[in-house]
Amino acid sequence: MSAAPKETTGFRPMNEHDLHGIVALERDIYPFPWTLGNFRDSLSAGYSCWVYARDSHIVGYAVMMVAAGEAHLLNLGIARVWQRRGIGRQFMQHLFQVAQDHRATSMFLEVRPSNGPAQRLYHSLGFRDIATRKKYYPAEHGREDAIMMARHL
Repeated sequence: MSAAPKETTGFRPMNEHDLHGIVALERDIYPFPWTLGNFRDSLSAGYSCWVYARDSHIVGYAVMMVAAGEAHLLNLGIARVWQRRGIGRQFMQHLFQVAQDHRATSMFLEVRPSNGPAQRLYHSLGFRDIATRKKYYPAEHGREDAIMMARHL
C-alpha cells in the first residue's frame, strides 16, 4: 500500500511554461490585465518573477524589478478562490526577503485608489503613501490615478 503523494506548496521562480496559466489568472482578476507579452518581457528583462503554487497549480504570481538598492513591485495577483487567505501577505514577505537578498533597502509600488483590500494589506505591512500618479491606470471611463507607496526594508 503506497502513501498518497505529498502536496507541495510554496514559492518558485516563474518560467516560460507558466505564462499562459498566469495570463489566464490575470484576466480573471483584473479588468485591465497584463498581456502575455508583458510577462514574457519581464522574464526576458531578468526581473524577479515568482509563482506561488500548490502542487502544479499556480495560486499566485508576482513581478518585481530590483536595481540600485530599490525594489519596485510591478504586479501581484492571487487567484480569486485563494484571496483573503493570507497568501498575498506571505507573497509580500517573500518579496521583501528577495529584495533584501539583492541589497534593496526600500520597496515601491502603485495601487489603485479603488482597491481598498490591497491598500489595507500594504499599509498593514508598513507601506506609506508617498505620492499620486495622475491618470496612471486604464479605467472603464478613462484613467484612474495610482497611489504610490513605499516601505523601508
